[in-house]
Amino acid sequence: MDHPNPSDVSANQLWHLGARVECKQKSTVSACEVAKFWSKFVIFSISTSAAAMDHPRPCGCKGRRTCLSCEKDFEIERVDFLKLFKQDCEAYSFCPRCNKIYPGWDTAKVMAEHDQSHGGDPGEDYPGVYIDLDFLSESEEAELMKGIDEMPWDMSQSGRRKQNFGPKTNFKKTKIRAGNFDGFPKFSECVQRKFDQVPLMRGFQSIEQCSLEYTPERGASIDPHIDDCWIWGERIVTVNFLSDSVLTMSRYRKEDGKNRYNLDFVDRYRDKLISDLVDEAAMDRFDDRIVRIPMPRRSLLILYGPPRYQWEHSVLREDIVDRRVCLAYREFTPMYLEDGSEYNKSEEIFRLAKNFWNHSEVYSSS
Repeated sequence: MDHPNPSDVSANQLWHLGARVECKQKSTVSACEVAKFWSKFVIFSISTSAAAMDHPRPCGCKGRRTCLSCEKDFEIERVDFLKLFKQDCEAYSFCPRCNKIYPGWDTAKVMAEHDQSHGGDPGEDYPGVYIDLDFLSESEEAELMKGIDEMPWDMSQSGRRKQNFGPKTNFKKTKIRAGNFDGFPKFSECVQRKFDQVPLMRGFQSIEQCSLEYTPERGASIDPHIDDCWIWGERIVTVNFLSDSVLTMSRYRKEDGKNRYNLDFVDRYRDKLISDLVDEAAMDRFDDRIVRIPMPRRSLLILYGPPRYQWEHSVLREDIVDRRVCLAYREFTPMYLEDGSEYNKSEEIFRLAKNFWNHSEVYSSS
């Protein structure tokens, strides 16, 4: 491959590493090499100031992450993941009624075809995904949303808003402390209690609960990523509210032979995983594929095994058609559990995580 122009910046650096783009005011910096997953090159440009890219912007975004507001105000051209996925990948959709994947981008259409046995297509296995389509009732959703919206929201990146309840973590330095964590709002306790009814959630101890809000007005999304593997455990748990959406899965590959997301820590607890990981030869069949996982309103989604560690997941801007809120839950890795080598650093956090407090006494109704 020819060496890029010195003024170029690779998309791997920009996208995966969040590299700081050094450029003159109003100059254009082209990004040449996109992740090896796509097996092609894509050119895009960024027109902005270095300061705007390096520091948090008024909307909450920084670095490579953008929303409609900062794209307009700072003339930033975002990475169009929808275009990349559709150009370079064959789309499959997960059917939660038979737990298999079938060709097709439209998850609603694939789910509707279940009643016709998917036209005789036997589908393909895609282990590591659990969906309970009716996890919440309408009344439970309404009561939970009432409590969520009575608490203040914080601006987050890529057009999202958040409410975070969990310990203070430093993923780069692999350090954790309780910080201001004091448990969870009382109105959400019912969700954790309902987890006890799900066999796959046996032994799950919630140590982080995060409310995330996506709206089309802000162009909300989340870029392809894998949740940190040093501190967050195998099960990635999401409860969905207000509208249907889709999680888009793309195969993860190392960059320059190096892992990201603290994935090297997985070797320390691989023997304790719920589901075995897939060998690289078996993963090769997914080189040019994406998998679309439906996240219907009031459903519960759990990722574990290969989708947790061998696939990046994202929520595309185009899949947010109405206001969507979700509750995301995390558990600790085995090192930080009671019989783990790092339990002395997490014992206090486990104690705090048993606390549920009245949000109306903490936050004013105004």
